[in-house]
Amino acid sequence: MLNHPTYERLTQLRLTGMARALAEQAQHPDLQALTFEERLGLLVEREADERHNRQTSTRLRRARLKQTAVAEDIDYRHPRGLDRALFRRLLAGDWVRGHQNILITGPTGVGKTYLACALANAACRQGYTALYQRLPRLLEELAIAHADGRFLKLMATLARVDVLILDDWGLAILDGERRRDLLELLDERYQTRSTLVTSQLPVAHWHDALGDPTLADAILDRLVHHAHPLTLAGESLRKIQPRLTEEPTPA
Repeated sequence: MLNHPTYERLTQLRLTGMARALAEQAQHPDLQALTFEERLGLLVEREADERHNRQTSTRLRRARLKQTAVAEDIDYRHPRGLDRALFRRLLAGDWVRGHQNILITGPTGVGKTYLACALANAACRQGYTALYQRLPRLLEELAIAHADGRFLKLMATLARVDVLILDDWGLAILDGERRRDLLELLDERYQTRSTLVTSQLPVAHWHDALGDPTLADAILDRLVHHAHPLTLAGESLRKIQPRLTEEPTPA
């Protein structure tokens, strides 16, 4: 029979995984054959699993990923130049541990954002923090933060994120202030965190797109070095999406 005071005390201590496991053990008399250490081990393991799941859910929620992308749903069959072996190695997370970057380029519709979100999702499940940002919108937010006094706090928050996605690189028209903000952000993260960029522009065109040669050199020096380039090609996946009455095709 369940020991109610113990169950209540575990709940009060917020050991909800152990409390639930204890209640389940009471419903399975065959577990009485286990030793005290074995039953305690099951309780501790359940608590650890539930804490890990809660922490992962919190990281994923705070990441604000644009798409619910998981590694299992990635389509390697579509001819877009995605190297299966390389991408699976990236999903393992060594690039995050090594504070390296990833640059995903290709035409619109080939799944750049989906792949970026899948990599960030995998990182969150491995215990890292992540954050999705469209670069044009982020640069506007930084400009507003200059005016209302939040700039240093916002920059510090962005600098601490383990995996920062900068989506739609190259779409924003950059003035001097935005280029300097971008340089400061990448400088804060250089060799301490990982940045994941998606862009329709090939990397070779980024220097010209940034506008100022001196700042462009500094920005790309902090981003392109120690980076894994993923160059995609092919027809837009949106052209082969099924009708609304059918199941969606993974990216």
